[in-house]
Amino acid sequence: MATWVLSECGIRPLPRLSYPKPITGVSNSRFSRINGIGIGPFKPITKCNSISRLGRDRNWGLKVSAPVTLQFIDDNESDKELNNEFNPGAPPPFTLADIRAAIPKHCWVKDPWRSMSYVLRDVAVVFGLAAVAVYFNNMVVWPLYWIAQSTMFWALFVLGHDCGHGSFSNNAKLNSVAGHLLHSSILVPYHGWRISHRTHHQNHGHIENDESWHPLSEKIYRSLDNATRILRFSLPFPMLAYPFYLWSRSPGKKGSHFDPSSDLFLPNEKKDIITSTVCWTAMAALLVGLNFIMGPLQMLKLYGIPYWGFVVWLDLVTYLHHHGHEDKLPWYRGKEWSYLRGGLTTLDRDYGWINNIHHDIGTHVIHHLFPQIPHYNLVEATEAAKPVFGKYYKEPKKSWPLPFHLLGVLVKSLKKDHYVSDEGEIVYYQTDAKLAGK
Repeated sequence: MATWVLSECGIRPLPRLSYPKPITGVSNSRFSRINGIGIGPFKPITKCNSISRLGRDRNWGLKVSAPVTLQFIDDNESDKELNNEFNPGAPPPFTLADIRAAIPKHCWVKDPWRSMSYVLRDVAVVFGLAAVAVYFNNMVVWPLYWIAQSTMFWALFVLGHDCGHGSFSNNAKLNSVAGHLLHSSILVPYHGWRISHRTHHQNHGHIENDESWHPLSEKIYRSLDNATRILRFSLPFPMLAYPFYLWSRSPGKKGSHFDPSSDLFLPNEKKDIITSTVCWTAMAALLVGLNFIMGPLQMLKLYGIPYWGFVVWLDLVTYLHHHGHEDKLPWYRGKEWSYLRGGLTTLDRDYGWINNIHHDIGTHVIHHLFPQIPHYNLVEATEAAKPVFGKYYKEPKKSWPLPFHLLGVLVKSLKKDHYVSDEGEIVYYQTDAKLAGK
């Protein structure tokens, strides 16, 4: 591949080097706090320093590929740079440390009181919407209630997601208690999802190791029966996938978020998984009990339909943060992957009025690179980092008050992004002509 190395000392030939494999597991549920930001082990960059190699010590809370000063460029990439053509798959000319240095220090500060105020606000809105719907109880109010309440369920999920990242507060017990209450209330196993989502962040942009909406290899794609292919890439079915993913994961992967023996988890995480599964079961039992008290139809209107609306929100947002840009974005495997390069393939999205309601989760690039930044500082951190990102940052299209434009992006992407090649370390989505023309 590459035969030249760029460093602060100039350009010189370098023999082929072997790189560590992408990270697929950790042992501690809490994130490490290195250099005060909790992004994993990281050594300061100094002139002409050697490549930092990450150890595989399972006592680390979050392990990522540290950026290095050595960046390999093949002949094609060099030609594109000379012609001023931007290549999103080329190694970026900046490091994770450069981005971190551009972000104001106060953006890293977590305020548990502020975080709890968002919880109280959202919970009050949830119960308020339910009370209004029951009071009026007519078919004009109910559809409006379903749209609003499903969005609020999604907002609760985002706050629980912050608990899982440790960006809710520095208190692990508070994060766990709040996370269980928020996620269990919408039938999400807190620890089970938190751990698999951590795997997603550690390996974002990696074809085999990524966990959420990662590409199917052509071999796996071709092994699927026609019905499965059509369901996976035809609306509304992909937007209803989350509960099934919790039980059985994605095609080509095994395990359940409810099973403490699943290969998703390490042996010392079994107690956490059991705790979350018990909490999930208790919520499910409560819902069954309320069915007997209030009646199945009333529970369907109050909880069932908003729950599926929340599922649609979750799948929609998660998908669009990793798919659908007008320019093709790379996916990596092998030594071409790094934590930074993988993170730069994620996308920010603008949701209009929904931005504030769902806690600015649309500012996704900075969140992926530095998941411990509190949600209320993501916008400021993103603005500060843009000059460093340069062309590697894809500015989101501005939304109307409601983000209907994203439906077109979703449909277009589902028709084009079907699988990636089984070979190659930098690959792009390919299209199944038969499926696209169905």
